[in-house]
Amino acid sequence: MKKLNIHYFQHVPFEDPGSITEWALAGGHNLTSTKFYEETVYPALSEIDWLVIMGGPMGVNDEDKYRWLAEEKKYIKRAIDAGKTVLGICLGSQLISSALGARVYRNGETEIGWFDITFQPAAKSSGLFSHLGDSWKVFHWHGDTFDLPDGAVLLAGSDACRHQAYLYGDRVLALQFHPEPNEELLKKMVDNGAGELIPGRYIMTGRDELINGSLTDSVKKDLFLLLNKLPGQ
Repeated sequence: MKKLNIHYFQHVPFEDPGSITEWALAGGHNLTSTKFYEETVYPALSEIDWLVIMGGPMGVNDEDKYRWLAEEKKYIKRAIDAGKTVLGICLGSQLISSALGARVYRNGETEIGWFDITFQPAAKSSGLFSHLGDSWKVFHWHGDTFDLPDGAVLLAGSDACRHQAYLYGDRVLALQFHPEPNEELLKKMVDNGAGELIPGRYIMTGRDELINGSLTDSVKKDLFLLLNKLPGQ
């Protein structure tokens, strides 16, 4: 397997790459980061193979409050145009969508907790999710959603959110859900987002049901298989 230069964008201290870090280090890949709550430094595109864009509580249109958002979206578009493998998670998927000219807006439901996504036929034909069945129980924490960019192929949806995953070309994967949390990451997310845990149709509020070690272990195995299938290796 090719050793990759993987760069990730992290927007807040409590939403790090979680299990993606474990996968990258186990594979001997080089892992670097831009952390927008510290000094913002972007790598030259020639120095990276993959760009991974993490989540965060801000919205893609909050440029007045987070001035770096505009430049981040420009960088994401340049990475896509340069043929890099780009993976976006939650806010990361919304940033990819915005960078590609699609609308990002408030979803009809807030979705927090462990809920199934259901795969479209295109998910299996792409090969990326062929190791899974018709659905996958994954972690969610989002209130926004996106329209599909022109040319994107929908891979999955959920009862609460129609657009949960799409593929753009063969190197850009946007995931509205979170496949990366380990127990440590979930604890940080729950602690920092406690104010959002208001009972709702698609909001789990119990700490124990949110920080579910058996589910994180199961999802991690499937995530590793997915990462092994992404192009550029």
